[in-house]
Amino acid sequence: MQAADHAQDEALTSAIRRVMVRLMPFLFFMYIIAFLDRVNIGFAKEEFQLHAGISEAAYAFGAGLFFIGYALFEVPSNLIMQRVGARWWMCRIMVTWGLISAAMALVTNELTFYALRFLLGVAEAGFFPGVILFITHWVPHAYRARCNALFYLGIPLASVLGGPLSGMLLELDGLAGLFGWQWMFAVEGLIACVVGVWAFYYLDNKPAHARWLSPAQRDALQSAVDAEAAAKEGRGGPHRVWKALVDARVLYFCLVYFLIQCSVYGMTFYLPSQVAAAVGADVGLLVGLVTAIPWTVALLVNITVSIGADRVGQQRKRFVAAACVVGGSVGIAASAFFGNPVLAIAGLSVAAAGYISVQPVFWTFPAAYLTGSAAAAGIGLINSLGNLGGFVAPIAKTWAEDVLNSDTAGLYLLALCGLGAGALFLLISRFRDPVDERPGEPETAERP
Repeated sequence: MQAADHAQDEALTSAIRRVMVRLMPFLFFMYIIAFLDRVNIGFAKEEFQLHAGISEAAYAFGAGLFFIGYALFEVPSNLIMQRVGARWWMCRIMVTWGLISAAMALVTNELTFYALRFLLGVAEAGFFPGVILFITHWVPHAYRARCNALFYLGIPLASVLGGPLSGMLLELDGLAGLFGWQWMFAVEGLIACVVGVWAFYYLDNKPAHARWLSPAQRDALQSAVDAEAAAKEGRGGPHRVWKALVDARVLYFCLVYFLIQCSVYGMTFYLPSQVAAAVGADVGLLVGLVTAIPWTVALLVNITVSIGADRVGQQRKRFVAAACVVGGSVGIAASAFFGNPVLAIAGLSVAAAGYISVQPVFWTFPAAYLTGSAAAAGIGLINSLGNLGGFVAPIAKTWAEDVLNSDTAGLYLLALCGLGAGALFLLISRFRDPVDERPGEPETAERP
């Protein structure tokens, strides 16, 4: 009996290792493209506004309008993926958002800008929560923070690689009679279409379908994931879609994630122009390279924080709250306070590291609480309402700067959002995590 259990454990461990090697790099590669197509407008900002006739207020509104379409279609998209499977639905999402992103090259006025940003959100809706849900189908809870962290590598890599790429494409200005920003949108959008088709042939919906796992690995991994899902069914969380959408804990997660995203996107949309001001250069290849510095720091910190969070078990709430407050809030405030370019970039690096590190661990909490269709709906709702922070942040930042007549007031407001997110994270301890244990240890948390 012990020999059989040992063989099962070895098969499970090797299967998880195989998942991390095969699936996670491809998922974060998809996220690189998703995040780049979502925020590349920040690189095109000045030239795009000039040639397309977009005012500062219209830019802020249009940049955030993406998240309205995203929020409206997030839950339906995730429920469809739960029904039809990830490989087909991820292909559909990437191809449609790639075509719409490429169409941004055709913007000539504010109305078409608004329409395409809204449609881009509709097309991409379901991608991020779909991947988070997809990971729950492949990875047991004890390893999920580090897998989420591997996926989140897409955000810093989108800027480490995408910043120079966007800057280089912007410098094609005049080639074939097109502006540099038109080349940027067209090329980066078509890349998403190609990778979307690739996803259809590369992904499998569940471990049981994976031919790249041995039969023993498939059985061990599928059994572990199914057993964990069955255990969650009896722990008191919502099991139906509508109950998940009104559940108090799910709504609390929405608020925490909203504040995190206010800070993340408020910084991201304006990071290239902020770096350009700090180094005294126009947005181009140089600024793209400097912009990659904060995200490179985030890359190095992200995996370390997530592995540490998996190891500390029930203390992960305090662990993550500290990363949110010190990394995000203090970092953004420092970038606004210091006029010295080196110190400003250092502050942005701390901010990027904090917010990239906090999010993979955050998603382990709703994933541990929800299962089945309730997980599809709940994770979709958290992401959709939370990402409305991306709509609110640019508008709130512009409003604070206008009202207080200060170029830094908006950044201080974003820092306050990060502080609030950290405080709320500490209060998550009022909700007991139903599967909050260290790998290989018995469950110690109380049932909700």
